[in-house]
Amino acid sequence: MHNYNTVDRLDRPSAYFVNKISKLIVGQKKRKYDRERDDGEGKAEEDDPLKNATTLYVGNLSFYTTEEQIHELFAKCGEIKRLVMGLDRFNKTPCGFCFVEYYTQQDALDCMKYIGGTKLDERVIRTDLDPGFQEGRQYGRGKSGGQVRDEYRDEYDPGRGGFGRAVGDDPATEDL
Repeated sequence: MHNYNTVDRLDRPSAYFVNKISKLIVGQKKRKYDRERDDGEGKAEEDDPLKNATTLYVGNLSFYTTEEQIHELFAKCGEIKRLVMGLDRFNKTPCGFCFVEYYTQQDALDCMKYIGGTKLDERVIRTDLDPGFQEGRQYGRGKSGGQVRDEYRDEYDPGRGGFGRAVGDDPATEDL
């Protein structure tokens, strides 16, 4: 008799976070004592920064979604400790993501379970556990100050500011 999981774990790290951590691990040299005791197991459990995470990354928000709307929706899963809106680095306007920090990890997990994948401002929102907000992460990482994904979007999306910014600047895509 086999026990198959039919549902993905809600507290697993996002693909972005796994990629970021793997780059950090590959970039570090193993110390002598790490090589001697490296059995491949247990280490991920010790180093898991999401083990007690109470912060959520919320993505695919409309640029017009307000902090009040987010607070009203996410407060249904538990008391919110802090909400940080993602901002365009240059214009300081919302750019489609935020961080929601709860007091308990269970509230964050409940939020992922019940609110992740639902619609807010006619957009399906995405929620992922986050190791914790740090100053500077509230700004978009794209060249134009917003999110990288919005730089190269070639379809019109009124909830995210129209066409992608790189599309408007590229002479080869002027006929779009």
